[in-house]
Amino acid sequence: MDSVVDLKEYADKAYLEYSMYVIQDRALPHVGDGLKPVQRRIVYAMSELNLSHTAKYKKSARTIGDVLGKYHPHGDSACYGAMAMMAQPFSFRYPLVDGQGNWGSQDDPQSFAAMRYTEARLSPYAGLLLEELPNKPVPMKKNFDGTLNEPEVLPAQVPMLLINGVTGIAVGMATDVPPHNLREIVGAVIQIIDKPKSNLDDIMSIVTGPDYPTNAAIISTPSEIREAYAKGKGTIRMRCNYHIEKNKIIITDLPFKVSGEKVIEEIANLVVEKKKLPMIEDIQDQSDQFHPTNIVITLKKSAADQAEQVIGFLLAKTQLENNYRVNMNVIGLDGAPKVMGLMGLLQEWIHFRVNTVRRRTEHQLAQIESRLHIVEGLIAAFLNLDEVIRIVRQEDRPKEALCRCIGLTEIQADAVLNTRLAKLAKLEEISLQREHEELKLEQSRFAGILESDDSLKKEVRKELKATLKHYDDKYAAGDRRCPIKPDVPATTNPMDLKKLAPSEPVSVLLSKNGYLRSGRGHQFDVATLSFKTGDEHLDHCDTKSNRDVALINSSGRAFSIPAGEMPSARGYGEPATGWAFPEPGTEWITMIDPEASEKWLMIGSEGYGFIAPKKAFETRAKKGKVVMNKAGRPEKPVPVKGDEHLAILTTLGRVLIFPLTELPELEKGKGVKLTGGKKDELMVTAAVVGHDQWLILGTDEKPEMVTLTPDKWVELVSERAKAPRLVSQAKLKKGHMLTKMISVSE
Repeated sequence: MDSVVDLKEYADKAYLEYSMYVIQDRALPHVGDGLKPVQRRIVYAMSELNLSHTAKYKKSARTIGDVLGKYHPHGDSACYGAMAMMAQPFSFRYPLVDGQGNWGSQDDPQSFAAMRYTEARLSPYAGLLLEELPNKPVPMKKNFDGTLNEPEVLPAQVPMLLINGVTGIAVGMATDVPPHNLREIVGAVIQIIDKPKSNLDDIMSIVTGPDYPTNAAIISTPSEIREAYAKGKGTIRMRCNYHIEKNKIIITDLPFKVSGEKVIEEIANLVVEKKKLPMIEDIQDQSDQFHPTNIVITLKKSAADQAEQVIGFLLAKTQLENNYRVNMNVIGLDGAPKVMGLMGLLQEWIHFRVNTVRRRTEHQLAQIESRLHIVEGLIAAFLNLDEVIRIVRQEDRPKEALCRCIGLTEIQADAVLNTRLAKLAKLEEISLQREHEELKLEQSRFAGILESDDSLKKEVRKELKATLKHYDDKYAAGDRRCPIKPDVPATTNPMDLKKLAPSEPVSVLLSKNGYLRSGRGHQFDVATLSFKTGDEHLDHCDTKSNRDVALINSSGRAFSIPAGEMPSARGYGEPATGWAFPEPGTEWITMIDPEASEKWLMIGSEGYGFIAPKKAFETRAKKGKVVMNKAGRPEKPVPVKGDEHLAILTTLGRVLIFPLTELPELEKGKGVKLTGGKKDELMVTAAVVGHDQWLILGTDEKPEMVTLTPDKWVELVSERAKAPRLVSQAKLKKGHMLTKMISVSE
């Protein structure tokens, strides 16, 4: 009977094994060669097919067939996609594959032709990964079916991880290593070898920042770049290159992996659907083979002076300015994934490179000593040539006789016996002596390299300088493509962008169930509107299409919502939660246009209040911002100038009037107590009254009211928080109480 296995333990173990497989064998790069397994296997398979950068191109299908059949038994489309990316100069800073045919474009990197149509060979930069393989500098492992060997990691001569960068998604983790400049990274490695106590600031004097395969500019500040390098995590910001000619904005370079077609779609959407930029007359993509990016935005001639504002708006709203995550999560030399900063990656790679050079040199030294051993045997044979000839002619077992009579080893004896008669010439002896001297020198040199870690690092340094000179001279590999412009502001202030949108009068309506809609003009007839079943009108305000309205909920939070993005008033509207995320259990109270006044009166149902500036209602956070708290349910904010008076009506029908100047100005809070009075006397309503306005108090019965002219209500003016006074209620029916109050102009 099979043993019982706990399901949880089995699932945990199976998931962990799968996770580690994905992390180590599919998604994350190795710090040594900077490649994910599929990339490494493609490069190695192409080298086995002798597809060097000087060879003839070979069909990509042949390469992918070898990769799948020998080393990487996964999907052909994913494998070919990885190969295509390594051939795209707009995806890889230093492409490892030299492709012929359609390998995609920056607008659509996935548009490459099928593998049966394209051809490929390795690029010169792939030599940095493969040149040393014959000298066995890295450990080998069996392939998936155990029939072939493949390298665990390629012997990279430069930190390819940092030079080309990599992105990948594993189980529960991801990696985003940005590409860098070859000259800068090699310079940083040499700096650490020369001065092991170098810190990050020393390295950043050489490595100024990432170097993406685009001419667009990095606009992150040095402190932002330093933070990403220090922690191994951060963000890099890039901005397109553009210039303005009269009424035209010409975009010449896009940020890394940004499609020109998608940028044009984004701009068209802003112009046509969202009606944000009426000053744009036309957008054309004039890109060609000589100008890969050439997007021309034509403004109306009357708006030519707004070009800087327009491009500022587009930088904020489109991918013309883009953020790139930095998450340098890689497989370290211990085989475990870890997030490392720039210094950690460089030091780890130096350790990898020193070990690689040690293994390579040990192999070379072993070959030298093996050959030297044979050459010494051949020289000994030449010195005893007559005896060798005698032994070969007379002895039945010449191998043993050579070992016994001349003192050769079995390996040397085999070499002597395998030497052709034509080689037994005087000139051959001279060449052997010369080879012996050369081998001795090589033996001494290799032994010197292996003396210590310091001598190995010196060899690494010398090879790095030679590599850099070779690739600088032949391929201009050290020239930066991506300029760094930290002095450029990151984005245009979003509040200023609204000035570019058309300013049209609109009325915005909020329903009780939180649905929003708007109508043109300020003649808003609520009676003509229809609502969903169970819904009804709650509030509305007049504003402009390029402004934000502020929604206020029962917890005292304000939410800014663009008036110009509201659906038409002809329908039922859309939920406010499409723009705002209020707390559960709250309800909408009212809405205002903050731009209608510089100051607003805030009153809570518990009788507290204060004066709030208009910026108190402005926010970009979808969760809103607190304006009034711990003061009960907020009333509808009232616009004020500051020199008016506040009239408060209580539950006992009494009135308190005091100057608004007695209220504090706060951006958020509870405010101060507005009225005093008896213990159970509460505020019923309030009204702001100006010096030339009447104060009208009434009951629920319309005919019944009490009017106070300016000269009468002035007599009731007191101080905040004092007891209210009784006004004449002679006109009211017995038992009726004042419950309403408004102020009107005379």
